[in-house]
Amino acid sequence: MSRKRFIVRGVVQGVNFRYATFQQARLLRLSGTVRNRDDGAVEAIAEGDPSALAHLEKWLRRGPPHASVESVEAEDLPGEPQHRGFAIG
Repeated sequence: MSRKRFIVRGVVQGVNFRYATFQQARLLRLSGTVRNRDDGAVEAIAEGDPSALAHLEKWLRRGPPHASVESVEAEDLPGEPQHRGFAIG
């Protein structure tokens, strides 16, 4: 079980990015959260199988149809899983 934080920048708010991320994470059986940040980015914290996290990161680099992703920062997080299911914040 692994944990990662993703910061996604670009046109990612107001384009259903959080909901699409929620759906993708559930398909990949990941736990965690996704939220809009005050700086216009979207932050996702995801926990689960490392290969599923890699698939999520690849998807985040594209995003949903109306998004325009400029960059994705990925950071490994230490510690044990802290979420059950996936939530939109």
